[in-house]
Amino acid sequence: MNGRPGTADGAHHLVERPRRLRRTPALRDLVAETRWHPGQLVLPLFVKEGIDEPAPIASMPGVVQHSLPSLRKAAREAVAAGVGGLMLFAVPEHKDATGYQALAPDGILQRALRETAAEVGDATVLMSDVCLDEFTDHGHCGVLTPDGRVDNDATLERYAAMAVLHADAGVHCVGLSGMMDGQVGAVRRALDGAGHQEVSIVAYTAKYASAFYGPFRDAVECDLHGGNRNAYQMDARNSTEALRELALDEAEGADIVMVKPALTCLDVLHTVAAHARVPVAAYQISGEYAMLEAAAAHGWIDRERAIAETLTSIHRAGADIILTYWAVEAARWRT
Repeated sequence: MNGRPGTADGAHHLVERPRRLRRTPALRDLVAETRWHPGQLVLPLFVKEGIDEPAPIASMPGVVQHSLPSLRKAAREAVAAGVGGLMLFAVPEHKDATGYQALAPDGILQRALRETAAEVGDATVLMSDVCLDEFTDHGHCGVLTPDGRVDNDATLERYAAMAVLHADAGVHCVGLSGMMDGQVGAVRRALDGAGHQEVSIVAYTAKYASAFYGPFRDAVECDLHGGNRNAYQMDARNSTEALRELALDEAEGADIVMVKPALTCLDVLHTVAAHARVPVAAYQISGEYAMLEAAAAHGWIDRERAIAETLTSIHRAGADIILTYWAVEAARWRT
């Protein structure tokens, strides 16, 4: 009589034994479903006008505000590690209500982009942040109306001009992080009109108003004076809204779409990735970095394993591209 699987006289080999494939590191690697690689990582970099040496950022241990020479060195190191891209942010010496330095041909971000483009060429993907929060004295992502609201359409004009300046400086992609309505279309038209049809747009499609942006605001010295960005960034309680934003950004010409933050929005990232017709990025933001580094500094977690686990979870949720402050370190683990 034939025995049933799992009985003493049955075919034990038919019973599933998942642990068989977990027994050794080589077996686990052989059947791993999710693998990220250095070319999928983008390193955010900060450059500050008027400094001669890198300035540490207290809330982001290991991350600095670069001088122009140290920025070029960091770019070379990232390329040598195999990092897929660099995203540049800048801190000007002088800020005002309109973010004038963002549009100055010799502004710090434009200079940083030109020097980085000359340093690394096409060896990596050079990206720029098209937003005004680093440049305004009020800290908002656009220009304000007399009653203190962000003026969406006036801000679009500045984004369009910024994007053209960045394209002139040699970027491969412009990153639109301001969450203004119509920003992708406005920038696409401006780039095309200036002869920069080849420059790609990274749309911050689902950028949530998050409690985890604090260290970034230290990095770019962006003080909101007790205010917030809830009127234009997405509400963390909403998820299907991200699909409406995705449809708009794709229709306006986005080449890459992004979800930000990464770890608190893995469900949104998964949904966006399932519907997107273009590559999907996720930004592992400053607060996520600071939280993990603080726990590791206290000996509460295994730092390297935790970094790798977070990157894997972001990729597993659907990200083709990951912006992370650990990009160079993590890339070296895989090279």
